[in-house]
Amino acid sequence: MTSPSIDTPTADFPRPGRDVVERLAKLPAANIGDAMDRLGVADSAIQAIWPGALLAGPAFTVWTRPGDNQGIHKALQLARPGDVIVVAGGGDASRALLGELIGERAINLGIAGFALDGAARDAEALGEIGMPVFARATSPAGPYKDGPFRLGTPLAFGGVPVLPGDVIIGDSDGVVVIPREQAAAVAEAAEAVFADETNRRQAIVAARS
Repeated sequence: MTSPSIDTPTADFPRPGRDVVERLAKLPAANIGDAMDRLGVADSAIQAIWPGALLAGPAFTVWTRPGDNQGIHKALQLARPGDVIVVAGGGDASRALLGELIGERAINLGIAGFALDGAARDAEALGEIGMPVFARATSPAGPYKDGPFRLGTPLAFGGVPVLPGDVIIGDSDGVVVIPREQAAAVAEAAEAVFADETNRRQAIVAARS
């Protein structure tokens, strides 16, 4: 079987249950990372491009040549509402892979957000419209639109493997990737980490008081 490509794109891959995604979305990325033995945490250079952005949803993967967003345009035609479009862009910071216009289209389609191992632009405008974008950099330079790209294929994102349907969580600390088949177990473990840290913090505050 060949990998999906520009000739054979697909959106037909398993996704975790919405209830599991919602549980993970309520938890800090740091607690999720701890629950996975500190594995699955993307390169710390990949951050929200506007303050307060939160990312949660199954990954729709795009592997593109650096600085080229033709694959993102195609992904918008195939991704499902609630998906996070995850782009392996070679870590290139010289050209933005998306901006406000793609963000507006993504809102109309119900896309949960974008995680880019590359650059974005129009950060302030994307914050105003509430489209979560996590990227390695921002740049005013626009992208190429020539390809090539691959959709719905395993890829490396910020040093972490990502398969279609894996859960992507992003907050003010960065991005974590949860393997789809482990999502429920990780949610349970991360909830325990969160509860433990909450109790310990309350004890520390009480002692100070």
